[in-house]
Amino acid sequence: MESLFELLFKYRPVVFERGTLGFDWPVPWMALVPIALAAAIGAAWLYRQSQAGLTTRDQWVLGGLRAFAIAIVATCLARPVLAVSRAIEQRNVVGVVVDDSRSMRITDHDGAARGDYAQQVFGGPDSSLFKALSAKFQLRFFRTSGAGGRSESLGEGPLNGARTHLASALLRAEEELAGAPVAGMVVISDGADNSSSMPGATPMLEQLLALRARQVPVYAIGVGSERFARDIEVSRVEVPGTVLREASILVEVVVTQRGYAGTKIPVVIEDSGRIIGTKEVTLPRDGDAAVVRLRVPASEQGARLLRIHVPVQSDEMVRENNERAVVVVVSDRREKILYLEGEPRFELKFIRQAVEEDRNLQVVTLLRSAKDKFLRLSVDDSVELASGFPKTREELFSYRGVILGSVEASFFTVDQLRMLADFVGIRGGGLLALGGRRALAEGGYAGTPLADALPVELGPPVPRDSGATEIAVTPTAAGVLHPATQLAPNDTATAALWRQMPPLTTVNEVGRPKPGATVLLEGNAEGDRRARPTLVFQRYGRGKAIVFAVQDAWLWQMHQSVPVEDQRHETFWRQLLRWQVSDVPSRVDVVAVGEGAVNEGIPLRVVVSDSAYARSNGASVSAEVVSPSGERTTLPFEWATDRDGEYAATMVPGQNGVHTVNVTSVAGRDTVRSTAGYVRVADPTAEYFGAEMRPAVLRQFADETGGRFYRTSEASRLAEDIQYTTSGATEVERLDLWDMPMLFLLLMATLGAEWLYRRRRGLA
Repeated sequence: MESLFELLFKYRPVVFERGTLGFDWPVPWMALVPIALAAAIGAAWLYRQSQAGLTTRDQWVLGGLRAFAIAIVATCLARPVLAVSRAIEQRNVVGVVVDDSRSMRITDHDGAARGDYAQQVFGGPDSSLFKALSAKFQLRFFRTSGAGGRSESLGEGPLNGARTHLASALLRAEEELAGAPVAGMVVISDGADNSSSMPGATPMLEQLLALRARQVPVYAIGVGSERFARDIEVSRVEVPGTVLREASILVEVVVTQRGYAGTKIPVVIEDSGRIIGTKEVTLPRDGDAAVVRLRVPASEQGARLLRIHVPVQSDEMVRENNERAVVVVVSDRREKILYLEGEPRFELKFIRQAVEEDRNLQVVTLLRSAKDKFLRLSVDDSVELASGFPKTREELFSYRGVILGSVEASFFTVDQLRMLADFVGIRGGGLLALGGRRALAEGGYAGTPLADALPVELGPPVPRDSGATEIAVTPTAAGVLHPATQLAPNDTATAALWRQMPPLTTVNEVGRPKPGATVLLEGNAEGDRRARPTLVFQRYGRGKAIVFAVQDAWLWQMHQSVPVEDQRHETFWRQLLRWQVSDVPSRVDVVAVGEGAVNEGIPLRVVVSDSAYARSNGASVSAEVVSPSGERTTLPFEWATDRDGEYAATMVPGQNGVHTVNVTSVAGRDTVRSTAGYVRVADPTAEYFGAEMRPAVLRQFADETGGRFYRTSEASRLAEDIQYTTSGATEVERLDLWDMPMLFLLLMATLGAEWLYRRRRGLA
């Protein structure tokens, strides 16, 4: 298309994009009088012809065509020009940033590696592009890996960069060329910018804004195939960050492929070289993703490094993207949950029975047996809950989860209701509200501070004439996949087991789920037009709030249709309570930003709170970092003054593996130690994922800075395009447009159309 444009308009599109249209009058304006006379004579001649039977339409058509022809001629006589800014030869520098990352090793150019192809076409004295650029500009070469930097020539050094930092490399190159007249920057890359995977990296959008502010155009040349012919990739792996011991870890694996549709391959999960899970998957059509879910045991405490991989096929384009590794922390601590029940009922008994053998759950129970009288169960000492439900934040926030049974809102003070909401939003705990005749809307919770935290709308209680409503409880699509409602090793078996569950009853009318809430279980009653949200949760602040709006889940254990040995009731409650207290923050929480590599700075962040979970500033925070070989180092943290209670440090590991970070916070006499945090250090592999050439990324660099993007087949135009720049040492050049072939063709077409019209009307 560009060749056709240049044929018709004399110059390439880039010249028109960069230029300003004007006119160079070759003679004074008085010379236009003959043109006006000619136009008048022509009009008079048309008028005389109109006496010979021309209709009004004929006069307008012929007059318009003649006027258009005269306008074309007048335009040519006015000598239109295009004023463009052009770089002065050998007075400007062009920076050439060459991608030297590992993805440039991929062989997708007729058997040649991307780096070799770039060297062959764009580098060296034998390259036509190199010759064309060298004839007009002084060239300076830079690399993209690491922090960027100078290279003597294109292709110098091995293609061994662990990450691609396109924007950082361009900024660094421009800084090194500061003071020199820079006509533009050329970047030769596959566009696989993965600097965002580097801990603490500046977002690429911010760097693009900085590049645009410098007003130096970037010309991007894309190297590599935009679509692999044959490749399988483990695109994503999702696992929970922390699980309790003896739980099962739900691993979700996304596999994408090109050229292997219909092929059956196994997805394998290993833990320390031991296979703990495998599942065969049939690959879908090209471009679609296969989602594989596996449940693997969490039997060993500590940080478990899971390796998820699929077999490498003999003709794959990239072999390194067939596996990923993730860290899952298996905790063996005992989680304390406070269960408040307003009346004796079977639900309390059977929930406690379901989890009593789980040594990672401690359900501390406060049962109201009469007015101002309580029965305490599973307390640690005689002091715990001695005065009833906690009245201070420190006492309530010492628990990691709270279960509210059938207890009315008026039982609590306003401060206690506000504390319960803060228990979820600020402390980050898990709240589970059960159904019952004194619970939810029927318990008067609508309009209370706690209602904001709950995942469903609460309205006024609905008067009931018939008592409880029987509902058949079934999982939603999200519920079949969720760890709290998984009753079997796979999704199909889980859905089948839920269909066999006996019906339950509810006395609570819950409203619609709030935006952002997720329904895991829904109940269907006879005569209902829509399913009732039954088990619903939402994230609220730092924690989660759950509603389970039934009053007799114990029927899943005691119904006559349930065999004695059936464990579905126990499994459900253990998983629900374990999930309720999963990822609940401690007073000192260690957060590692991503993963890192050896000798690469990895930023760590620690959040420190006091006993009431208010952010604590001014504490003395340090960490002991234990390497995989057992080497111990002390790492001091500094208060991040822009955020309350946050402390930051940079860890520079010296070896690969999983490093353990134990943080200690000292504030006055208050000394708190964190649970262990873990940071995985490994050789970065991000270069091999999503390794197809990314034209969108490269085009964004060009568009944001006023440059252009080229595929390899178009790169020969670069040397001509880059000379039309407003950056560096330039001069204004005025290019004639009056002799454009397009103007001549328009004139011929106009005169020809006039003649054809006259002939058709019998006037010629």
